[in-house]
Amino acid sequence: MLFSSPIFLFLFLPVVLWLYVVTPRPLKNILLLLASLLFYAWGERAYVLVMLASIAWNYAFGLLVDRFHGRRAAWWVLTASVVGNLALLVAMKYANFIVDNLNPLLTRGGWSSIELSPVHLPIGISFFTFQALSYVVDVYRRDAKAQKNPAGVALYVALFPQLIAGPIVRYRDVASELVRRRMRLKDFSEGVVRFSIGLGKKVLIANTLAAPADQIFAIPASELPTAVAWLGILCYSFQIYFDFSGYSDMAIGLGRMFGFHFARNFNYPYISRSVTEFWRRWHISLSTWFRDYVYIPLGGNRCAAWKVYRNLLIVFLLCGLWHGAAWQFLAWGALHGCFLVVERLGFSRLLAYLPRFVGHAYLLLAVAVGWVFFRAADLGQAVDFLSSMTGFATGDAVVHSVARYLANDVSTALIAATIGSLPILPRALLACRRLERKWRPVAIPLQLARYTGRLAAVASILVASAVQLAAGTYNPFIYFQF
Repeated sequence: MLFSSPIFLFLFLPVVLWLYVVTPRPLKNILLLLASLLFYAWGERAYVLVMLASIAWNYAFGLLVDRFHGRRAAWWVLTASVVGNLALLVAMKYANFIVDNLNPLLTRGGWSSIELSPVHLPIGISFFTFQALSYVVDVYRRDAKAQKNPAGVALYVALFPQLIAGPIVRYRDVASELVRRRMRLKDFSEGVVRFSIGLGKKVLIANTLAAPADQIFAIPASELPTAVAWLGILCYSFQIYFDFSGYSDMAIGLGRMFGFHFARNFNYPYISRSVTEFWRRWHISLSTWFRDYVYIPLGGNRCAAWKVYRNLLIVFLLCGLWHGAAWQFLAWGALHGCFLVVERLGFSRLLAYLPRFVGHAYLLLAVAVGWVFFRAADLGQAVDFLSSMTGFATGDAVVHSVARYLANDVSTALIAATIGSLPILPRALLACRRLERKWRPVAIPLQLARYTGRLAAVASILVASAVQLAAGTYNPFIYFQF
C-alpha cells in the first residue's frame, strides 16, 4: 500500500485515525500494531511472517543481551543476533546475486552450477532489519532498556508510517513515546502539513519527472545525444530526491499525527559544497546508522589515517550494497567512498578557499555521476550513459531532441524542483517571524497572512495531488526496492 494511493489516503488513513481517537489509551498501541501489520500484509501478504520472525528474534535476543549484561556471554548473544539478522537479509536480498556471480567460478572449476529460483524481496526488508538490529545493539550498549513487552518491539519495528521506506528510527529515540504519548492538536496539524508537503513532492514533482527519466534511460546508447543524457540525469536527480524526501516527509507527518516525533531525514542536500556535507544532509537516518554501528566500531577517525580511509570505503561499499544487490550499486558506493577519501586528503580544504559556486558545482557533478550508476540497469549501461554525458555520443539530436521530453508539465516540475531543493521558503518564513518580533504593528497581519498562506498552499497541494492520482499517473516509490 502506497502513501500516495487512493486506498491509503481515502480509506486506510481516515479509518485508522478515527479508530485511534476513539480507542482507549491502553489499547492504542495494539490498534496501531494491527493497523501496521495490515498495512504491510496488504502488499506482501504471507511475507508479513518474515517481519514477524525478525521481530520475535530481536525481542528474544534483546532480553538475553539484557540478562547477560556485564558478562562475556552478552557479546556472544549480540553476535548471534547480528548474524541472524544479516543471514535473513542475505537470504532474502542477496542470495540470487551471490549465486549468479558464483556460478561462473564453479563452472570454470569443473563443478556444477547452483540452481536457485528468483527469491522474492520483501518490501522494506533492509529498513526493518536495520531498525531491529539497532534495537539489540542499543540494549547491549545500555543506550536503551530492553523492552519486556513483545508488542512494544513489534510496534517499534512494524509502525506503518516508517515501516517500508524509513526513515530508520532508533529505538532509544522513540522508546518513551512507545509507552506514553499524547495526540496534541498542534502536533496533528503540523503532521498534516508535513504529510501534505511530502505528498506534493512525490505526486506533483517526482512522478512527473519519472516519466522523462525512464524514457531517456531506455534510449539505446547508440542513439542517446549528450544534451538528452544530461536532461535524463537532471530529471532523475530531482526525481529520487523528491521521491524519497517526499516519502520521509509523509512518514514524519504521519508519525506526528499519532504522537511520534521522528527526526528529519533530509536537509536540502543539493546545496552542499562537498560530498562529505552531502551525506550530512542526505538520508540522514541511514548515514548516521552506518556511522554509529559500522564506522565508529571500525575505529572511526580515531585511528591511523590509512585506517580512516579504509573505514570510509568499507562503510560506503556496504551502503551501496544495502541499496541493491548489483554491481552498479557497489560502484556507486565505491565512488562516494573515494570522493570522501579525496576530500579528507586535502581537497575539502582547497574547496574552502575557492568561491562557493565551485564547491556547489563540484558536488552536483559528483552526485549526478553517482546517480547514473544508481539508476542504470547494469554497469554497462552506466558506462555508456556516462560516455554520452561526456560528449562521446553518437545519437541523433533530431530524433531524440531535448524538446521532445520537455513537455509543459515536465518544465514546470523542473522549475518547482529547483526552487524546492533550495531553502528559500524556510528562510523567508524565518525572516517573516523576525519581522513580526521586531515590528509589533505588523505582527498580527503578518501572522494572519502566514497562516492563511500555509492553509491555502496545503489545500492546493492536496487538491492537485488528488487530481493527479485520480488520473492514474505513474506512482512507484524508488526506495521500496530497498
